Amino acid sequence: MGEISETYLNLSKPMEEAVVVNIKEGGNVTKEEDHNSPGSSFSISVPFLQKLIAELLGTYFMVFAGCSSIVVNVIKDGQITFVGISVVWGLVVMVMVYSLGHISGAHFNPAVTIAFATCGRFPWKQVPAYAITQLLGSILASGTLRLLYGGEENHFFGTTPTGSKMQSFVLEFIISFYLMFVISAVSTDNRAIGELAGLVVGANILLDVIFAGLISGSSMNPARSLGPAIVWNRYKSIWVYIVAPICGTVCGAWAYNILRFTDKPLSEITRSGTFLKSIRTVDSVRNIYNEKSKVQEYPL
Repeated sequence: MGEISETYLNLSKPMEEAVVVNIKEGGNVTKEEDHNSPGSSFSISVPFLQKLIAELLGTYFMVFAGCSSIVVNVIKDGQITFVGISVVWGLVVMVMVYSLGHISGAHFNPAVTIAFATCGRFPWKQVPAYAITQLLGSILASGTLRLLYGGEENHFFGTTPTGSKMQSFVLEFIISFYLMFVISAVSTDNRAIGELAGLVVGANILLDVIFAGLISGSSMNPARSLGPAIVWNRYKSIWVYIVAPICGTVCGAWAYNILRFTDKPLSEITRSGTFLKSIRTVDSVRNIYNEKSKVQEYPL
């Protein structure tokens, strides 16, 4: 659901803006991407491994807490209640965003990762690694829950339509659109109050689960649905929870990009190769320049 700066939660910053400067011995300044250039001995960086581990743990705890509330509600005869389940999902997302957003961007969702990539705010070459890691986290969490609570039929915590498949597809598309629209607003726009990003995203999850959970299951996340499906070997209507969230998040991300502020004329925007490159904020560019200046001013 990027990096966290000192005052601003940016869940997925464009790669061309995320310039990392390293200082070698002797005071020479190099960019991090130089280590991944042809002929370099580094095929994968430690920071990227840390991001993958963060996505694995974040997705694990998100699925474990949310799905555990579903199973416990069944075992304890509805004591948690449906509203309580919704609150758990919202709270766990909020907690994990604040805990890991500064490390990996706190996606925890392949659909979110893909949506950011289509907008140029996440590198396509890292999408497969993120998606596989997120799915693995969901599978591990689902396996843990099955070991803890058993494999009774009514303990299944996956997502299945309670009405028609088309009804669930439309609902999943809408709530995924809604989720990504909100994420884009609070995490990629410098005019938003970045410190509240985790709270807003968590509240959005809670809201979506409340009004759509009893119909479609409110997945909004292919990994969340695929994990339990794989562990339980139950794939009924699983395509709904793969296609709808991806389509919804991509449309939601681009819908907000259309609303993003720019003072450039339409002719200049449409002439540029990438829409998002033409509407990057001045503040982001200024931050990169300031960071470079600090490194060059105080060489080791």
